Amino acid sequence: MTLQRSVRGALAGSVAAAVWAAVQPLDKRVFGSDYDDVELLGKLVTTGPEWQPIGLALHVQNGAVFGAVYAQAKPFIPGPPVLRGVAAGVGEHLATWPLTRLTDRYHPARGDLQPLSGNWRAFALAAWRHALFGAILGTLEHVLNDRSADEPPEIPVSSNGHGDLEQVAVATATDA
Repeated sequence: MTLQRSVRGALAGSVAAAVWAAVQPLDKRVFGSDYDDVELLGKLVTTGPEWQPIGLALHVQNGAVFGAVYAQAKPFIPGPPVLRGVAAGVGEHLATWPLTRLTDRYHPARGDLQPLSGNWRAFALAAWRHALFGAILGTLEHVLNDRSADEPPEIPVSSNGHGDLEQVAVATATDA
């Protein structure tokens, strides 16, 4: 794990989140859903006219955090860069979508927002956005970060899964 790897992952995640926010007006029309992530985040803080820049800043920040974590976890996700990113993005979507029940019930601006729980158009729209985010994140992070660290660390194991006895014997002999 390196700070530089995380920072570059954060940059990739920020760019991917910004692209996500930029395509929202179009994809809302395509999917026939008013679900808007920037609005959801911005109106969590304020319902005044400043919800848009606040929501955008929070959305890009969330993308940066996700990108930094992804950059460190990437070596443990199989597949080519684009598919790794899509798997991470869609996996996050599937893991967090059940929380929409809480949003529908407790969000301070829930009366202004489209209900999400049980809304299949919004679910499909969010899945598309997470896949787009993941594809951009996976591709950009792959370009920005050193690929020599993409392989998981070498862990000596034997065929029975209990480690390499030679490593233990060598370590014991040199310690004595």
